[in-house]
Amino acid sequence: MPHSIDPEFTALPLNAIADAVLDRARELNVEHADVRVERIRTADLALHDARLETSHDNDERGLAVRVVHDGTWGFAGGAVIDPEAARALVDRAVEVAKVSKPVTGERIELAPEPAHGEQTWLSAYDVDPFTIAEADRIALLADWSSRLMAAEIVKHADASLKQVRENKFFADLAGTVTMQQRVRLHCQLTALWVDEATGRFESMRTIAPPVGRGWEFMTGGYAWDHELAQLPEWLAEKAQAPSVEPGRYDLVVDPSNLWLTIHESIGHATELDRALGYEANYAGTSFATPDKLNTLRYGSDLMHVTGDRQAEHGLATVGFDDEGVAAQTWDLVKDGTLVGYQLDRRTAALSGIARSNGCAFADSPLHVPIQRMANVSLQPAENGPSTDELIGAVEDGLYVVGDKSWSIDMQRYNFQFTGQRFYRIKSGKIAGQVRDAAYQSMTTDFWNSMAAVGGPQTYVLGGAFNCGKGQPGQVAAVSHGCPSALFTRVNILNATREAG
Repeated sequence: MPHSIDPEFTALPLNAIADAVLDRARELNVEHADVRVERIRTADLALHDARLETSHDNDERGLAVRVVHDGTWGFAGGAVIDPEAARALVDRAVEVAKVSKPVTGERIELAPEPAHGEQTWLSAYDVDPFTIAEADRIALLADWSSRLMAAEIVKHADASLKQVRENKFFADLAGTVTMQQRVRLHCQLTALWVDEATGRFESMRTIAPPVGRGWEFMTGGYAWDHELAQLPEWLAEKAQAPSVEPGRYDLVVDPSNLWLTIHESIGHATELDRALGYEANYAGTSFATPDKLNTLRYGSDLMHVTGDRQAEHGLATVGFDDEGVAAQTWDLVKDGTLVGYQLDRRTAALSGIARSNGCAFADSPLHVPIQRMANVSLQPAENGPSTDELIGAVEDGLYVVGDKSWSIDMQRYNFQFTGQRFYRIKSGKIAGQVRDAAYQSMTTDFWNSMAAVGGPQTYVLGGAFNCGKGQPGQVAAVSHGCPSALFTRVNILNATREAG
């Protein structure tokens, strides 16, 4: 269904603000100037045992000016959205650049980007979730929670829904003017079992991914009825399951779990600012340094990982990034070899690469754009096996579904991950759940152990709303697509024993 940009946003004096900023920037002889005007609407709901606990709506509006003056960054943001305030922000940004100049160790250069003229882009969705009454959203979550609570095994049930509509207007001195609107939402339900005698508890959560879609995802875009009906049974089985025996197992990883391993061990590791040591806040640097480009054996020959800002319904999908760079798709790992990075215009210039691949993003009009993660995805094998066929090829192993906890070192190398459900595989058959399992490996060891990649029928676009980076911290939403995949001889830990 066709949509238009939020009329409350387009009613703002956007072109007048752009003219005021860019005219003043020319007067001050800056090398680069851009302006962003944003409106970010966020709504959060949380229910416990089918009763409303939290309802929060936020409407953030503001504008930001960024300049390069005398080879130095300058930035200023504010909440007043009018041409006079915008013009004043240019002066403030230039003053920031002048003050910063004596302590700046390098001259800022930006990789060139062609001017794109005036462009409008909207993400792919059918029903704007902000057109759905709050009472109707609460009623749906309460109904789903009550279904879980009706099962004897379920002691408590939690439900949450987060939805965002993000509008951005951008203009720069080069002549790019963009107007964009993105919609996204994420819904989760969790069932909890408690053994009153011992205090032991287990939980089971839905594996529906966050999506760059609208309310249609809640009313037919996902198999909610099926998953909610199965969740108590899965929880009951987990509550009675034996604790896993640690050792080496072949591991079939479902997309609902593998997306997070991709995020931590590939997504962050191929951010060029981390690989250069230019960024270390929040999640460290990277072992995948530029001297390893085109030589590092990241994984097996089956491994093909792309970065993209174009996937339909992707959380990091845009028309243009926050530096006016057009969205693109490119290879990060091809035939198991590291061949690319995620870039903004600054890191592209630092590395000598001709053009950014459009990975600049700011989560607020009061924050400066930084290099952020694209949709980083493992590509399926053409005519590849189904998940059942991958399981059927395993003599002694485990199958993991759904993400849970994770840990990785500050160079994105040594990691361990748990999951919602681990199943034993014996002679190619599922043989019931086990609990307390976690898989541990080194990034390159793990991806080199990938022995089979599922076909397109197993591919799912997972992801997260809450990828953190930077100082002060910023949060971005990002998707990771992947098929099911088989890994051989993976180290399996018993997490309870490891914890003592």
